[in-house]
Amino acid sequence: MLRRKFQLKEIVTVFLFGFSLASAQDLKPIQLPQPQTEIGKPLMQVFKLRASSRSFDTKPLPLQELSNLLWAAYGINRPDAGKRTAPSAMNWQEYEVFVVLAEAVYTYDAKSNSLEPVIAGDQRALCGVQDFVKTAPLNLVYVADYSKVTRGSEDDKKLFATVDCGFIAQNVYLYCASQGLAVVVRGMVDREKLSQVLKLKPEQKIILSQTVGYPK
Repeated sequence: MLRRKFQLKEIVTVFLFGFSLASAQDLKPIQLPQPQTEIGKPLMQVFKLRASSRSFDTKPLPLQELSNLLWAAYGINRPDAGKRTAPSAMNWQEYEVFVVLAEAVYTYDAKSNSLEPVIAGDQRALCGVQDFVKTAPLNLVYVADYSKVTRGSEDDKKLFATVDCGFIAQNVYLYCASQGLAVVVRGMVDREKLSQVLKLKPEQKIILSQTVGYPK
């Protein structure tokens, strides 16, 4: 009976959203190589080169590049304290970074420097409304967990979470400027549908998405 209920739920989900949740069972975590922290252009040159782009090559990013990028975005830079490359109010560390690739969706586990599977299949088109989103090799989706934001009014909590997201997105911009990658951050996302795909809890909210790839 339990198996039958699961199959029915899967059929309904496929009908509504065009994907199969069951396929996520076949995914395995991906161990990323250690980030290369000695590379990159001087900071002032990076500021000069920082820009948004909406033209991306379809060539996938190698794992080393992905590891470097994710560490720059939201990695742990002080292992003894567990603190990150991006600041957060009260050190809540309320963000989860979803890594949307052509073959599957993962979350970035900064502690183990790995990608943890969420769902198999190409979900890039759900990360934005522009045409380039569905063919660029990488979309990052920034999800705030408001259960970790424990102080202030509701307006304060939204402000804190939004500002914290901006720090992460800017880290990605600066890394891409340093390494010659194309990047753009976007707010136009079908949050309801993407939240369903990512299997988010009610307290988890999509704030922004960011597309990365080689320039076309």
